[in-house]
Amino acid sequence: MLALAGDVDGLRVLDAGCGGGHYAAELVARGADVVAVDGSDSLVAHARGLLGDTAEVRRHDLDTPLAFAGDASFDGVVCALVLHHLTDRAGFLGEVRRVLRPGGWFLLSTTHPVSDWRFFGGSYFDESWVEFPIADGITMRFQRMTLETVVTEVLAAGFTLERLVEPRAVEALREVNPDRYERLTERPSFVALRLRRAHS
Repeated sequence: MLALAGDVDGLRVLDAGCGGGHYAAELVARGADVVAVDGSDSLVAHARGLLGDTAEVRRHDLDTPLAFAGDASFDGVVCALVLHHLTDRAGFLGEVRRVLRPGGWFLLSTTHPVSDWRFFGGSYFDESWVEFPIADGITMRFQRMTLETVVTEVLAAGFTLERLVEPRAVEALREVNPDRYERLTERPSFVALRLRRAHS
């Protein structure tokens, strides 16, 4: 997804939902000044261990306002595979727009609606909350969304859509895990959007 960011050298970037800090580390390596936030204590600890003092890492629930950030205080925002977990998406998107400077970019990814439909079955237009198994006895809760819903919500929040990408498996995965490579090559798993905050 970071390929959509372009040159970030010297930019102030918010990693909203940083997880273990891997995107934040790559942004730092590319010269960005990064603030990374996540709602999980364990993931924040992992991100701090990975990033050290190269980035500001803080615990923050993204279903609440980004009170630590001033208006127009970031050049870019990255939000990878988080939106579908939030209960107040409109509030979050409004906060992202507020903290972005006019003309700033917003990179967003979420699970692909077609992938969710294939896994859970039923109606493609079902937007219920679901539980997805990720390990023995561990599930991940998120809300299914149609592609129409994702795009409509970001446009309604005041963003312009510049690119929509359905990422495919990289060639290196073929040697590591051929079955996963084939699966990710023949059907989409994620969708990524590059958005821009209008100057007004």
